[in-house]
Amino acid sequence: MRFLLEKISKLNIGWNERPLAECDAHEFCSRLGVVVRELPMASDGFYFHALDRHVIAVNSRLSPPLKLKVLFHEIAHLLFHSPASGPAAAFHHIGRRTRQEAEADVFALCALIPRHQLQMENPSELIECFGAELFDERVTIFRSHGL
Repeated sequence: MRFLLEKISKLNIGWNERPLAECDAHEFCSRLGVVVRELPMASDGFYFHALDRHVIAVNSRLSPPLKLKVLFHEIAHLLFHSPASGPAAAFHHIGRRTRQEAEADVFALCALIPRHQLQMENPSELIECFGAELFDERVTIFRSHGL
């Protein structure tokens, strides 16, 4: 986890310091040359790299908070798990739970709900904004890693 945190700190995007919004994700993707598409899909989302193109697709049928979580989750795969060369693909919630999937979730949930917001805001307000499932996942990360 320490290696991941060192890489994140070099991004200088306000991760786990302020809530990152959809515009932050799209601006960051634009800087990196990533094409982002919202489409009705069977999976929540995926990241794909081939022929020097990076693509993130997010299921358009998801709720706004879940879409944003999936977008940041897939950005994490691009940043931390994509090979230097050759094709790569990562699908959200497809296949078994791996270390990479857990890392991508940590990145996404801390981007949405930074630590100080988790500690200072009323839990019922966070649940209303993000839903109980995302809130519970974020609390688990805080308890497990102190993030």
